[in-house]
Amino acid sequence: MTREKRARALETRSTARQERDSFAPSPDAGAAVAPFERNISTFIAGTLGREIVSGALAPGSLLPSVEETCARFSASRTALREAYSILSAKALIAARPKVGTRVRPKSNWNMFDPDVLAWHIQSTPSQKFLGDLFVLREMVEPPAAHMAAALCSQVTVDKIAKAYDLMQRYKDGSGDLIDADLQFHTAILEATANPFLTALAGFINASLQCTFRYSWQGAARMQDSRLLQHGAILDAIRDGAPQLAEERMRTLLRDSLGDVREYFAIQGRKNNPRSKL
Repeated sequence: MTREKRARALETRSTARQERDSFAPSPDAGAAVAPFERNISTFIAGTLGREIVSGALAPGSLLPSVEETCARFSASRTALREAYSILSAKALIAARPKVGTRVRPKSNWNMFDPDVLAWHIQSTPSQKFLGDLFVLREMVEPPAAHMAAALCSQVTVDKIAKAYDLMQRYKDGSGDLIDADLQFHTAILEATANPFLTALAGFINASLQCTFRYSWQGAARMQDSRLLQHGAILDAIRDGAPQLAEERMRTLLRDSLGDVREYFAIQGRKNNPRSKL
């Protein structure tokens, strides 16, 4: 190995260590770090996954050679193969003999995979991605609230009320507000007794993460008006008012998306002062 190649290898290994350290979980990292990155293979998969969903590795593009990627992460070929298997299972990449490994089209990606959703959040998702999250929620959650109110099960009401109490307690950021909010929405989905709808809890969690991160300046708190809207949904379900519960859930989702769009508009004006003129 020449001196130049040796220096390049050392540089790529140093970069890999820095990347690994930058995504090391911290006590307050929460869902911002993909939970499965516990060894070199899953770390590689997470790093490449973020690069794919962010567009740094565009659909249709070839991934760097095996030699280059192994040097970048100071990893063995076995570890890289395992990482590629993870990404293949999520439909992000596809390998072809004598061609290489390419990024698959976005339409093939498993968008319901919790890690793929997490990687989008970590990579500053586009407004379209966030909008698409809320489109699906609007298709699912208002009818679920309607069903929850129609059934008006005391068990369901108690679960939703307990989650709402936690949201009130943690609204100033003193506890896990996102988890309490997730419990609220999950309890409504569970009221439908439909396992396919309940399985969307992870998807809703990603949406909540985006809402908190990209609407209220990233603060772990909740606007009083949004908290009151949750309470109004609880009241409608408790009173057995299906249509009212559906309408209130739809309004909450629409307003929450509006919060996110307002945040991006504010950031756009900050980045482009001339737009204020």
